[in-house]
Amino acid sequence: MSAVTASNLPRLRLVIGDEELLVSRAVSDTIDAARAEDPDTEVRRRPGGELVAGELAEMLSPSLFGGRRVIVIEDGQDTKKDVIAALVGYAGSPEDDVVLVVTHAGGAKGKALADGFKAAGADVVTAMKISKHRERVDFVRNEIRRQGGKIGEDAAEALLASVGNDLRDLVAACSQLVADTGGRIDAGTVARYYKGRAEVSGFNVADAVMVGDTAGALEALRWALHVGVDPVPIADAIADGVRTVARVAAAGKGSAYQLAGSLGMPPWKVERAQRQARGWTAEALVDAMRAAAECNAAVKGGSDDRGYALERAVFAVVAARGGGTGR
Repeated sequence: MSAVTASNLPRLRLVIGDEELLVSRAVSDTIDAARAEDPDTEVRRRPGGELVAGELAEMLSPSLFGGRRVIVIEDGQDTKKDVIAALVGYAGSPEDDVVLVVTHAGGAKGKALADGFKAAGADVVTAMKISKHRERVDFVRNEIRRQGGKIGEDAAEALLASVGNDLRDLVAACSQLVADTGGRIDAGTVARYYKGRAEVSGFNVADAVMVGDTAGALEALRWALHVGVDPVPIADAIADGVRTVARVAAAGKGSAYQLAGSLGMPPWKVERAQRQARGWTAEALVDAMRAAAECNAAVKGGSDDRGYALERAVFAVVAARGGGTGR
């Protein structure tokens, strides 16, 4: 997202996408920039689906009293055809003292509005949902930079492993880390900060399982469930732990840095998997994958006791590592 300030405040801004946090931030940044230029800026917000052409004309007409105005039309894809026509017409010749922000979820609905604003030269902010791991890593790095800090890729990966994928949780974690560290963050910083916080994610459980530590895995699991961690990411973490060790073991010998590129993983993750792979055989990993898949099916399929399904997976994966005896 391009930064908007009082010096480059656009008169038209189209925020397109359905990631609530990013949409909200783009709107807030615009309002903050306008108020930095004029603290008395008036802000009016209206849902697009409720807007009628007459009201829109009144909102956008020159003010008798002057002063900066920010008009926010939310969910622009829901606006009626006559309102879309009015908005696009206005975009061709916007008022100097008005900042018009329209949010649009993307897609075919109301596409004429988005296309019209783009054609008029509106500042476009993309706020699509982040679904790929690479995008989440970039989000973390940009968020730390946004807050005045600096973080490497390995540390961003470690933060994702600790906090999970929810953007609001990641923003809060980034803010806390920058405040506590002065802004320079590496993988060691993340590890120290989250050490002992089993409530953060299921990766604590997965790490213990993959080295055969039944007691440690059960302790982390029970604590995570006690403090309200959803069972689904815990099951996902166990499955990811098994898959990662299997991939790294199959890649053969080599340094973590040599294997990282071909495996598409950060070196720290490869190195951890190499340590965890000791004691595993190919047959044992197949058994562990089966146990992790059964756990995922039970947890995501609405098992009556998802906690029990996770405990059973802990025992099954550790037993696979121990050749069926458990450790």
